[in-house]
Amino acid sequence: QVQLLESGGGLVQAGESLTLTCAASGHTGTFSLYAMAWFRQAPGKEREFVAIINWRGSSMFYADSVKGRFTISRDNWKNTVYLQMAALKPEDTAIYYCAADRNMQRAVTGPLGFFDFGSWGQGTQVTVSS
Repeated sequence: QVQLLESGGGLVQAGESLTLTCAASGHTGTFSLYAMAWFRQAPGKEREFVAIINWRGSSMFYADSVKGRFTISRDNWKNTVYLQMAALKPEDTAIYYCAADRNMQRAVTGPLGFFDFGSWGQGTQVTVSS
């Protein structure tokens, strides 16, 4: 099983940008064969889908709330996934988690649910002040 570690969170002002990184370790030999996603959880709210990228890195989907502002990407050589966040808003404040799909080489045609992912990181806090 792969271990995931997020980094790059912090405190920023509204309108600024931030890039999150998710590094995989452990059994990474098949990292490139799994879709990867970002979720977030704000205080008092359920964990919600943010973005997903397929195993090839050729297909991406976003939550409507971040579409046009966030970009997910991956570097399979580095076993890393990124989330570039621009034009941040106070409502983007949350703990951001990366997750690895349970199924290998899944054809991603849209967002997946929480239970579709088998490995999760510990999360990184993003706080956007107004």
